[in-house]
Amino acid sequence: MNKTYLLLGSNMGNSEKQLLAAQKHIEKKVGNIIRRSSIYQTAAWGKTDQPDFLNQVIIVETILDASTTMSAILLIEKNMGRIRTQKNAPRIIDIDILFFNKAVIEQATLIVPHPQLQNRRFVLIPLNELSANFIHPVNQKTIHQLLRVCPDKLAVKKK
Repeated sequence: MNKTYLLLGSNMGNSEKQLLAAQKHIEKKVGNIIRRSSIYQTAAWGKTDQPDFLNQVIIVETILDASTTMSAILLIEKNMGRIRTQKNAPRIIDIDILFFNKAVIEQATLIVPHPQLQNRRFVLIPLNELSANFIHPVNQKTIHQLLRVCPDKLAVKKK
């Protein structure tokens, strides 16, 4: 059984409902959700002239491999109405693989661990809530250590 950490995000429509809907799809197509962080509200990162995001980290047990998990996630996003236009644009749902077991994967369509997670408080705060002592397989620091030195200063508020 594989364990994957997924980041869910939404800033279009009823974002709380989008996060819940995504979780239902994930349970049907990817695997059993074993833990959920709180939901956090954060100003948009990168492209700031858009509504705040709601973000949540979930931990999923799956029999799928990382590439198949990624394919399932992309299909869930598409089926929920996500249309990819420009980088950091508003979105109904965004699902990112943060970690897949302790694997380091570098493929054309998949990089794990997520290459920017250590630079984003909206990722590290919910991750810290769930697994503060999880060691990042590339830089060998715990999530808590990464959060303490994160350069991102955006406010992240528990919803």
